[in-house]
Amino acid sequence: MVAFDAVRPRVLGYLTLRPGAMPQDVRLSPDGTRFFVADMASDGVWVIDARRLRKIGFVRTGRGAHGIYPSRDARVLYVSNRGEGSISVLSAATGRPLKKWWLPGGGSPDMGGLSVDGRLLWLSGRYHGVVYVIDTRSGRLVHRIRVGSGPHGLCVWPQPGRFSLGHTGNMR
Repeated sequence: MVAFDAVRPRVLGYLTLRPGAMPQDVRLSPDGTRFFVADMASDGVWVIDARRLRKIGFVRTGRGAHGIYPSRDARVLYVSNRGEGSISVLSAATGRPLKKWWLPGGGSPDMGGLSVDGRLLWLSGRYHGVVYVIDTRSGRLVHRIRVGSGPHGLCVWPQPGRFSLGHTGNMR
C-alpha cells in the first residue's frame, strides 16, 4: 500500500500487508481513523491505522475478499467474497463480523454499489455472467440478471453526493 499527499503530490509512506497480498478495495472508516483493505489472497480485510499507516488488525471474511461497500448510514461494511459466493457484513465502527450472506447455488460477487436508498446491493458476478441484487435488510438474493461473460464491476447510478472519489460508488 502507498500513501500519497494529495495536495503536494508526493509519497508519504509504504505499507506491506504481507508477501503475496492482493489488495483490491480500500475504504476509510466513517470516523476517518482506519482504512479497511480487502485482500483477495488473504481472504479478508486488513484494518490499517490511517494516521500511522500500520496494520492494527485483520478480519477473515471469506475466500477472495474483493469489494467493500459502506451502508448509507455508515454503520456496516458489505464485503464481497468473490472466491466463495458470499457477502460478509462488518461493523464499520469495530470491523467485527456481524453476518455472512451466501448466494444460493454459489456465485462470484465482485464489484458494484448500493442503490440510492441503500436497500439493494448490486454486484457483478465475475465468473458467472450475472449481476446479483441483494436486499441489505435480509441478505436475500432478490435478482440474478444474466449479462454475458466476465462482468468485472458495476456502476449503480445515481449516487448521493456531489463528487466522485474514484472507484465504484465512492461519492461524497
